[in-house]
Amino acid sequence: MKLLVLGSGTSTGVPRIGNNWGECDPNEPKNRRSRVSIIVENNAGSRVLVDTSTDLRHQLLANGIDRIDGVFWTHDHADHCHGIDDLRPLRFGRGAPLPGFGSNYTVRQLRSRFGYVFSGQHGYPTIVELSTLERLRIHAGFGVDAVEMPHGPGMSTAYRFDADGKSIAYATDFSEITVEMLDLFDGVDVLVTDCLRREPHPTHANLTMALELASRCRARTAVLTHLDISMDYASLSAEVPDNVLVGYDGMELVA
Repeated sequence: MKLLVLGSGTSTGVPRIGNNWGECDPNEPKNRRSRVSIIVENNAGSRVLVDTSTDLRHQLLANGIDRIDGVFWTHDHADHCHGIDDLRPLRFGRGAPLPGFGSNYTVRQLRSRFGYVFSGQHGYPTIVELSTLERLRIHAGFGVDAVEMPHGPGMSTAYRFDADGKSIAYATDFSEITVEMLDLFDGVDVLVTDCLRREPHPTHANLTMALELASRCRARTAVLTHLDISMDYASLSAEVPDNVLVGYDGMELVA
């Protein structure tokens, strides 16, 4: 299995508008971060996309992605779903809509906000066939499992994808570690985890919490993502354990 990090930044990206790099070295290309999203690929070449970030078009072009076999949403916040219209070219040439999945709440919110994507309009075809997660266990050659995580006053869905004897889990936008999360991520080969900043935050994991999650679930490798302007790539890389990697846009990792 292969992980491709499309975007590794927080909701405002790095740099922020105004060319604000914070503590990040602007001369380090790995500090230039678009909004978070990943692709997971198995040995058969099937690909699933997690989240449609506001930078999705740029991300797909930069990584040469012109085909996916499904899309999963973690939640309905703008930085995770408002690039949804960029799925249209991925629908071209397909005989059916792209399969899409999310929690009950996320599905309701996406339908209310982007109705044309899921029902077609004015002669344009449906782009995504949207389903909830209750009965989903296998998709496109992946074993799929999910758990809801506290994200401040709301919730975010974490996913675990298993294929070819390997596993990749994605846990972004959480503010608390739960027993259910530990059970889902137990022994995972690659865990991509929320890590907004060093200081505590009311709706996101900080560095201490991210490292705790990786340790408690016995992840072989952890990748830090959703990084803000305080998280310089080189400085952060120097302070984390050897099995923890600082994510960056375009990062590829084989599980």
